[in-house]
Amino acid sequence: MRIAFLDRDGTIVEDYKDELWSDVTEPVFLDGTIEGLKKIKQKGYEIIIITNQYLIDEEIISIEKYQSFTNKFLKILKDNGIQILDIFYCPHSRKGSCSCMKPKDGLVKMALEKYPEIDLEDCFIVGDSLCDVELGERLGIKTFGIGIGKKEGKTVVVDSLENVVRYL
Repeated sequence: MRIAFLDRDGTIVEDYKDELWSDVTEPVFLDGTIEGLKKIKQKGYEIIIITNQYLIDEEIISIEKYQSFTNKFLKILKDNGIQILDIFYCPHSRKGSCSCMKPKDGLVKMALEKYPEIDLEDCFIVGDSLCDVELGERLGIKTFGIGIGKKEGKTVVVDSLENVVRYL
C-alpha cells in the first residue's frame, strides 16, 4: 500500500502559536491544499495524517476540543470527496519522553502495525517543520518540507502541499 504521511498543522490547515489554539474551533485549509490532496489520491496514494498534538497534555486544548476540530476537518475533506485512511496523533507533552512524538517514529510504527500492507519504500512524508523532515529522512522515504530552508539531506523543499505532486 502506498501512503502519503502528512502533517496536519501548517501543512494542510493553518497553524497558530500554541497559546492561540485554545480559541481555534474551525479548520482553515491552506490555499491549494484540497486540490493537492485530490491529486495525491489520484496518484494512487492513501493518506495518513501524523500529527504532534502536545497541546493536549500541556492543557492548552482538551482532548474533546482536539476531537471536535478533527471531526470538522474530516467532514470538510469528505464534503470535497477526499477520504483519509487514518489519523495518528501524539498527545504527549514535549517534556515527556514518549516514542510517538515526531521526529521519533512511533506514529509511523502505529500505522505499520494497523496496516501491515504498507510498503514504506513506496511512501512519502510531507511537513512544515524540521521534526517532519527528520522523521522522513530517518525512515529513508521521500521527504518534502514545506517552507523549510535548504538543509543537508534528500528533502525536497516545496512551498505547498499542492506542489508535492509534481515530484511523485
